[in-house]
Order: sequence, then structure tokens, then C-alpha cells
Amino acid sequence: MTGRHETLALLLFSAFVAVTLGITTWVSRRRHGSPEEFYAGGRLFSPMENGFAIAGDYMSAASFLGVTGLIALFGYDGLLYVVGFLVAWLVVLFLVAELVRNCGRFTLADVIAARMSERPVRIAVGTSSVTVSVLYLVAQMVGAGSLVALLLGRTGEAAQAWTVIGVGALMVIYVSLGGMRATTWIQIVKAVLLLSGTVALTVLVLVRFHGDIDRLLLTAAERSGHGKAFLVPGLRYGGSWGARLDFVSLGLALVLGTAGLPHILSRFYTVPTARAARRSTVWSIGLIGSFYLMTIVLGFGAAALVGPDAVRASNGNTAVPLLALDLGGGAGSTVGTVLFAVVAAVAFATILAVVAGITLASSASVAHDLYATLRRPHGRQRSEVAVARVAAVGIGALAIALGLLARDMNVAFLVGLAFAVAASANLPVLLYSLFWRNFTTRGAVWAVYGGLVPALGLVVLSPVVSGSPGALFPGVDFQYFPLENPGIVSIPLGFLAGWLGTVTSDEVPDEARHAETEVRSLTGAGAV
Repeated sequence: MTGRHETLALLLFSAFVAVTLGITTWVSRRRHGSPEEFYAGGRLFSPMENGFAIAGDYMSAASFLGVTGLIALFGYDGLLYVVGFLVAWLVVLFLVAELVRNCGRFTLADVIAARMSERPVRIAVGTSSVTVSVLYLVAQMVGAGSLVALLLGRTGEAAQAWTVIGVGALMVIYVSLGGMRATTWIQIVKAVLLLSGTVALTVLVLVRFHGDIDRLLLTAAERSGHGKAFLVPGLRYGGSWGARLDFVSLGLALVLGTAGLPHILSRFYTVPTARAARRSTVWSIGLIGSFYLMTIVLGFGAAALVGPDAVRASNGNTAVPLLALDLGGGAGSTVGTVLFAVVAAVAFATILAVVAGITLASSASVAHDLYATLRRPHGRQRSEVAVARVAAVGIGALAIALGLLARDMNVAFLVGLAFAVAASANLPVLLYSLFWRNFTTRGAVWAVYGGLVPALGLVVLSPVVSGSPGALFPGVDFQYFPLENPGIVSIPLGFLAGWLGTVTSDEVPDEARHAETEVRSLTGAGAV
């Protein structure tokens, strides 16, 4: 890339950082320091504002960079991510959004602990929430490193490393100073920028092919090197029964995982009522659905115009910036330079905003669930908000380290692993707590660990970590699980463990607390 690309992109990105830091500073002067203000923004956001913020949280680097790259590389099979990410919101809308808003206060553990023994449940769910959040953060860090490698002309691993560190530092500042209110406004600004950039690129792709979708698809298939196989199922997931099982496993993880993501669930506490939470979800579905439809055009556009070799060089993570450069006239052209810079800046903004939201949710779990449960009853205690700020630093450091380790992997694929863990550990305990009258504390703890431990263990033993050229540790081989995504095994294990823990428990279910939770979840009576 030329110096003009680098300079312009960095200027635009710096402008976004300046605006968001301004928002954070403004909010930090107005905050009251209460947990409700820090964790939930005072519950003052409207459904439309929260809908844009949810969309901003959900439309991550995996969506903008990774999914588009997978479509460009694998055609039809890449569409699985689009379908899975979008269909997942129906589960959230019909089963989770309103009930979680009524039953909880700040975190997922609040919902589960409403009718269980608080200490073991909060420790289990808090641990699971932090684990899922860190996995999700790693994907965003990898996206940041890929962008900088392209922007700076691949000047070495040092550039990627310093970028990941810089993103981590900014997200800690956003969370520590501004809390949920600043994070929400950053998400709203980012969602508007991302949707505007995606619309512009989609229009340019369609104009390039004179609105002829058939010509776009045929050109993409021809340029891909796979011919008609590019446009039918099986290019990535149809080569063997193992690949087909991986397809099913990934689909389960994507469809069920969203309802267990801590940073998505925490968004429902930022609105004043359950009705507002439901309307927020409707807003987000409209925005997210429109976005994913456009990523299909961008993915096939990248295959047709950029070509598979250039896209494959970064595992698909830079397909969108390269497409923008080509649409503007190629390297060296003024329009291409501007488009490339705008897209790179929007992608950076996307990464920054998403990591801020995830870091806030995970630091809330550390402070509100783990620290508040484990602290000693006597002696000097730090406030939850202070602990949350310290936790944000620690979580940021961990995400930076793991992001540097996984920098050569596709970001959408990494997010798929986070979704699998969320669907295995968080979703079973949430659904059982909301809908099963006889569910017990042992069942809740077993459901969390019964999904979390197998999911993480199977990932460690999978081709993702060892035994394949694209693994984290390609030089060693302790691969014993053949699938790349553990969802098809770990999700049922989570539900089974929750059932088994309940039926073997000596605890007598508290029918009064269940009835109270049921009335509260369905009517909102007594909700915070």
C-alpha cells in the first residue's frame, strides 16, 4: 500500500478515536459512580438507541471482515455464517430478551441466582461469561492485526503487535472512564458508520455489474477457480462426513450462541422496561438483517473483483478493504485510496467499539458476580465499580496476549468458537432457569461446567490447536477430536449435565421462588 493509503486511513481513524474519547470524557464528568450507571447507563436509553447499540455490538470484525472473506473464499458455504448469525436473533427475540430484562439486574448470573443458591451459581456463570468474552475479544484483536498488516504493507509482526496493544489500551480507557453510557454511544456512532460504509460499497459493486446479480455470481464462480462448485453447498463442508458434521456443529453454535453472549444480554438492562427491550431487539434485527444481506454482495464482489489469491493471503480478513481499493480504481488511484482509507477506518472503529462492549460485560461479571460473591464479609472492601475498572485492565491484557497468538486465523472462525462455548455453557442454564420448575442449584452449576469444560477441552484437542498446517501450534500434534467446532457435542452435554445435576440433587425445588420468577419474567412485576 502507498503512503497515501496509510496517512488518510490513520487520519480518519484518529478522528473517530478523538470523537469517541470526547464522548467518554463527557460521560465521565457526568457519571455518578453507581453500579446502575456504570453497568447499565442508568437504564435511560430508548429502544431505537439501544437497537442501534445492539447492532453495533453484534456487527463485529467477524461480520465485516471475516464473513465477507469466507464468502469470497468458499462461496455458498460461507453463507452459513450469515444465516446463522441472523437466525440466532429469532431465538433472542422469542426466548430471551424480555424475560432476561425482567429477571436480571446487570448480568446473566442475576437471572440464574434469582431462584438458586447465589454463591455457587454466580461463581460458575461469572467464570463462563468471562471465558466467552475473552474468546470473542481474541477475534477482534486478530482483525485489528490483519488490518494493520495490510495498511502498513506488512512491515512485520511488530506492527501487528503494537496495533493489538493500542486497541487493548483504548478499550480499557473507554470502559474504565465511561462505563455503559459511553460504550453505548460509541456503539451507536460505529453502527451508523458501518452501515453507511456497507451500503456505499454494496451500491458500487452492483453498479460495477450493472445490477445484474447473475453476472456477479457467475464472475465470482469463474474467478474463484472452483467453477460451479463455488455456488453450491459442499466446497468447504462437503468433502467428508467429518466436514458435514462440522457444518452442523457450526450451525448449532451460531444459531444458539447469541442468546448466551454476555455482552448482548447486558444490553437489555440499559432500557427502562421489558417492552423496550423487545422493541430494541426488533430494531436490531432490522439493522443486522440488512447488514448481512449486504455482506453477501460484498463477499461475492470480492471473489469476482479481487480474486482468491489476494483474499487468501490474510485468511479472508482483508477482503473488504481490498474490494474497496479495486472499486475505486485500484492501487494508486485517488478514489481507491479514499475508499480504502474509509473502509479501513470503519473497520478499526468496529473493532474498537465491539471490544469496549465485550470488555465492559466481562469486567461486570468479574466485579458483580465473582468479586461480590467471594469477598470477605469483614475488612476494607473496594466498590464493585472500582473492581470492574481494574478487571477491565486484566481482561484487556489477556485478550492482547491471546490475540497475538492467534493472529493468523480467520476472525469469523474464531467467533464461531466463542459462540459454541456460549451455547454450551450459558444457554442451557438460562433456559432451564426460566422454564423448568424443578431446576436446582446443582443442576445450574453442572449445566455451566458440563458445557464449558467439554467445549474448551474439545477445542484444545481439535485441528484448531494442533495437528494441521493452519493450527495455533502446527509443529505438534495432540489432535484427538476431528471437528473444528465442538458445538454438536458440547451443547447437548451442557443440557444433559443440567438435567442430570437436577435429578440427582437432594435439594427440594423452591416452588414459591419459581412462581415469583415466572410471574416477574412474564409480566415485569417487581423488575428493577
